[in-house]
Amino acid sequence: MMPRSVARLTRMDRAELAWRAGAATRTAIDRVRTRWIEPRWSREDLVRALAATEDLGDVRRALSARAWDDAHRALARRLASAAQRFAIAPSARTAVVARIRDEFPQAAAHAVARADRIVAGDYDLLAFRGLRFGSGALPDWRLDPTLNRRSPMAFWATIAYLDPSYGDHKVIWELNRHQHWLALGRAYWLSGDARYRDRFLAELRSWLDANPPLIGVNWASMLELGFRSISWIWAISFFVVEDDAASWPWLVDLLAALDRQLAHVERNLSYYFSPNTHLLGEALALYVAGSALPDLAASARRRALGRKILLDEIGRQIGADGGHLERSTHYHRYTLDFYALAALVARLTNDAAAARFEEAVARLGAAARLLADARGRVPHIGDDDGGALTPIAGRPADDLRDSLAIAAALTGRRGLQIGRAPEEAIWMLNGVWAPSVELHAPAADAVRSGALPDTGYYVSRSAAGDHLVVDGGPHGYQNGGHAHADALSLTLSVRGLPLLIDPGTGCYTTDPAERDRLRSTALHNTLMLDDAPQSIPRGPFHWARAADARVARWRVNDGFDYFDGAHDGYAPLEHRRRVLALHGDLVVVADLVDAPADVAEQHAAAVHWHIDPRWTVDARGRRVTFTRAGERVGLVVPHGFVEAFVGDEATGLGWYSPAYGRVDRTTTIRVSHTGATPFWIVSVFDLNAQNPVSDVDWVPVWAEAGAIAHGTAVRITRAGSVDHVLFAEPALHVREGQRTWRIGELETDARMLFCRATAERPIARLALVDGSTVRTVGRRGFQFALPRAVPDLHLDLTADARAAGPAVGASLVVGGREYEVAPDRRAMPRS
Repeated sequence: MMPRSVARLTRMDRAELAWRAGAATRTAIDRVRTRWIEPRWSREDLVRALAATEDLGDVRRALSARAWDDAHRALARRLASAAQRFAIAPSARTAVVARIRDEFPQAAAHAVARADRIVAGDYDLLAFRGLRFGSGALPDWRLDPTLNRRSPMAFWATIAYLDPSYGDHKVIWELNRHQHWLALGRAYWLSGDARYRDRFLAELRSWLDANPPLIGVNWASMLELGFRSISWIWAISFFVVEDDAASWPWLVDLLAALDRQLAHVERNLSYYFSPNTHLLGEALALYVAGSALPDLAASARRRALGRKILLDEIGRQIGADGGHLERSTHYHRYTLDFYALAALVARLTNDAAAARFEEAVARLGAAARLLADARGRVPHIGDDDGGALTPIAGRPADDLRDSLAIAAALTGRRGLQIGRAPEEAIWMLNGVWAPSVELHAPAADAVRSGALPDTGYYVSRSAAGDHLVVDGGPHGYQNGGHAHADALSLTLSVRGLPLLIDPGTGCYTTDPAERDRLRSTALHNTLMLDDAPQSIPRGPFHWARAADARVARWRVNDGFDYFDGAHDGYAPLEHRRRVLALHGDLVVVADLVDAPADVAEQHAAAVHWHIDPRWTVDARGRRVTFTRAGERVGLVVPHGFVEAFVGDEATGLGWYSPAYGRVDRTTTIRVSHTGATPFWIVSVFDLNAQNPVSDVDWVPVWAEAGAIAHGTAVRITRAGSVDHVLFAEPALHVREGQRTWRIGELETDARMLFCRATAERPIARLALVDGSTVRTVGRRGFQFALPRAVPDLHLDLTADARAAGPAVGASLVVGGREYEVAPDRRAMPRS
């Protein structure tokens, strides 16, 4: 531990050392003060916290006279009639409620049902339903009911909140974000039932009593204080009324406590502790509060500081491709929502930073739209803590339709939206979105396959709703705290139904074995070598060794998509993965295990496929069949030992986490092989029930000695065709134009070749990557040639010869007859 601490110190620059020293000094002073003076809330603090403006004179006079009720009523009148500076405002209530009732007739009933559970003391948080925080009418704010453990009543900096003996800090903090107050506010506005406002007031008073300044776990995370601060601003907007007859001056107490929490955030920003989404969330709270509450004296300073951090972090945390560099789909969604709220508030308050924020939203939104499938759901790549910035309607955290609709409206890029804009869009956008704006998405969905090369995600999409995501990038961001050992892993949805899934997160700190298992290589859809992970964890948010992937080629074509990448996690051995996605038809995954000639020896490899539990799985020999709701998908391998595991304790396979805090059974398929390197494991997924695969077998690749570094080929026998797929890597010394290889009667120079033969046509369909020629021998000879090698080409010969890809100058001869090759004008943008 000591050498590691010394190493960290040597890496710190002068600015970091100064910041840490200042923060430590402030913390030490606060700790001594809390020992001698009992921490408590003081209404007098609001006098100092208010801006010294003339229009606040009546409030200040009432506070100075300790006339708390008068001060409260004056604040209520002021806030109820103020211009809108946040997502909602009391003055917008009538219009917002009318539009939601008109557009979403079931919203009120849904809101009431959720809020009634909260009033009854039942909380749905993360993966948990009906949590009760203690036996009282109001929550025990320091209790984790899932483990029945409480965090101590101690100075905030002394609480080791990652210690599971205090409970799961995530569960405690999720309640203390007070985001369920948004559900109460929604129900209050849509139903008019005062019970929901009364519950908020009771919880606010209870929380203040249980969480004096700087004491307890709810002061330990600046991000959590930031989330809570934003929730309190929502609460002011929902629950303030001009003629407030509340039994206690809750606005006085809330504003004094909010100012104290924002001051704590400002003094302890995560510049060096967690300069990721933690810092973004903290900056957002300062910016939003500073903008929405100009009556607080520190608001201008906090607004400026929050703005500066948010703008500075755009270049640090968002890649050139628009992806968030923590490389987690969940944290990417957080970041999109953070900048969307910042952009909204900036626009409402006429801040010139709105344009920069909207540019960030556009980039993040475009990346999110690519990562989301046709239903708006994203795979659970990387960590997923189950939270959200604005869970007002209880939408699952992996459903991005609300975030994308909001991003589309803020940026004017309607193509980001999927289907009808959800209810959340009205709550968020009412101040900047005219009632006449159409809630529906564009008729045509123009999102195609694409890549986020900086983030490292490669996405294949088809018009049928197939959605494949391959992880081909670096291992996380900075310390990789939210990364998994998932290099070259992939997820796959078929016709909108998730099939191959990322098993999720489970927990962070309460079960170290579970934490490491769910982020291990074996629990991802990739290859594991010699029972070892690609990356080795060290604690819940660090890694002792991390694998990075690199991509050799990525091709997007109207007929197919192709990925070729490798990673260094098993160096000097190499795992290289090639993925061919033939749209709506086949997915072929070819995994190569290779080694330098001087270390060639026996190795054991296993490829794991983790299946969404809603599919029925039937594994027999080399074939696995997946069925669900009338859908059928097949998996066939040419060799290897195929096993199925369901909730298996011995191997740890057959488990997944649908949301933080929950682990359920599912099915894992393992395809294993032991042999001398180099060797291949090939998995063929059959997506077309009209032309099912009956068998897959190896086909030898013939080439002149030394022409190829490695290669493999398979024959896929199907009900209506025979398909051949070839993967070849030319030797380094072989020049282009001087190389060809052959499988059966087919000769080519392509790195990847797909060829389909039917009873009617010996060559019915071709796809190639980095090639210029395909030819056969015999009386029904076939020859296709291009003037030079092209990156990708798809040739459909079922009717006329139609090409997708660069086919200028192409020559096609079949049986001695030359045919014209026309561009495939039938190719349409794919969803």
